[in-house]
Amino acid sequence: MSLEHEFWHAFRTIAELQEKPINVLAAEIDAARSDDTGLASAIRVFVLKTIQNVSDAN
Repeated sequence: MSLEHEFWHAFRTIAELQEKPINVLAAEIDAARSDDTGLASAIRVFVLKTIQNVSDAN
């Protein structure tokens, strides 16, 4: 799977904050995504939504 450096960094940070190994978080996203969405795209959307939720909470 190919992600830009910035998305990898954000994804790793989110996994750490959730106290989950990165592969577990990726597996959760993989299980929840639709068949027509690639895993890399699903992870990018997850990162974006997570950041938006944090921003909205502040």
